[in-house]
Amino acid sequence: MNLEPVDVVVIGAGPAGMAGARTLADLGLSVVLLDEQSAVGGQIYRGINSASPARRTLLGPDYAAGAHLAEAVKSTTVRHETGASVWQITRERQVHYLKNGQVRSFAARAVLLATGAMERPFPIPGWTLPGVMTAGAAQILLKTAGIGPQGPVVLAGCGPLLYLLGWQYLRAGIPIAGLVDTSRREDYWRARGHLLAALRAWPYLRKGVSLLRALRKGEVPHYTGAEQLQVEGEGQAQAQALRFVVDGQSHRLPASTVLLHQGVVPNIQFTQALRAQHRWDDAQLCFVPEVDQWGALDVPFISVAGDGAGIGGAQAAALQGQLSALGLARSLGQITPAQRDAQAAPLHAELERNLRIRPFLDALYRPREENRIPARDDVTICRCEEVTAGDVRRFVELGCSGPNQAKSFGRCGMGPCQGRMCGLTVTEIIAKSRGLTPDEVGYYRIRPPIKPITLGELASG
Repeated sequence: MNLEPVDVVVIGAGPAGMAGARTLADLGLSVVLLDEQSAVGGQIYRGINSASPARRTLLGPDYAAGAHLAEAVKSTTVRHETGASVWQITRERQVHYLKNGQVRSFAARAVLLATGAMERPFPIPGWTLPGVMTAGAAQILLKTAGIGPQGPVVLAGCGPLLYLLGWQYLRAGIPIAGLVDTSRREDYWRARGHLLAALRAWPYLRKGVSLLRALRKGEVPHYTGAEQLQVEGEGQAQAQALRFVVDGQSHRLPASTVLLHQGVVPNIQFTQALRAQHRWDDAQLCFVPEVDQWGALDVPFISVAGDGAGIGGAQAAALQGQLSALGLARSLGQITPAQRDAQAAPLHAELERNLRIRPFLDALYRPREENRIPARDDVTICRCEEVTAGDVRRFVELGCSGPNQAKSFGRCGMGPCQGRMCGLTVTEIIAKSRGLTPDEVGYYRIRPPIKPITLGELASG
């Protein structure tokens, strides 16, 4: 196996990866930036290099702001490998990836993981029907191709992305049959406790208010406190409607497309595979890797930046990318502790200001338990292997103690997505069934290859 030496490999070309790679290169280190997409931007700035002025305007100023990061990376010595699917990282910092059907490898002195977030599973009745997809996936279509679904669309769940996508659809002329928010009154009361800190991040609040006003002006039907969500369409070619209850009253919104969203969670596939320490974050209801103020894991010379270390948003991710880069540069002896700290001080201060809104958002848009842990036994939770919530509960009755044992009982989490779509759900179902915390139950033991690879491709390396 041919291992090409390099100072730092950065995995992920979103805001954290772009900012981190640029900082490392500016400090004189050789940097390789690996990403599966054909251009930098990640998910948040997807297609930013090719987006027309009209599309940038449609998607809004936050999206357009990513252009300067993308341009900044181009002006450095960073080697950007597009179409690169990383399938293994060892604790010795060997990075193996697939490109154009060929396995290639780096021997890195350090690795910066900037793999971002993924949408939280939303296992409700009917969520596997054609015509049902995540709001994030729908937004990617809008960013990359400027297209959206035809016919009436219902957006359901909770979180800022739901309102942002609704606003973008209004501007694109895509009809919205309704926006169904699952946030409860108690969520609003809980969020009030964090309002003072949130007011110090007033630009975020102002943006949220402007989105609500635009949706109201666009006469989009808006429901709050929705529960008992169910997509109708069993036995049909695709989704027919979304049914839900608000204050005891049943509602039915006909729709050919239902977009679900209840926040995003860190993508921890690589950090889990590296056997790094993780903990359950009860505020964000997910596992996060244990990192220090520089994003460093307990695995030497490997750091995490951005939403992969905890959800903070695009601006925070870019700041964390710079901080992690400074930390790695110091670890590699490229700069002194004094130089690192001097450059990091304003970044730490800006990051603290940027994250003031996060406790407010986490409390306000806390996903309902019924949408994380299905009460109905017939709801599919592992889409790859067609395992239901009832199956997992029966596994527990038979002695299954955690997600890894669930694999043996019913292949849960062993499909192509490798547990990405069911991992948190399985953990929470088992934890509730056994009367334990998610931390006590744990998560899937992730093994390479992190992405599917054929034996022929593997042999090519």
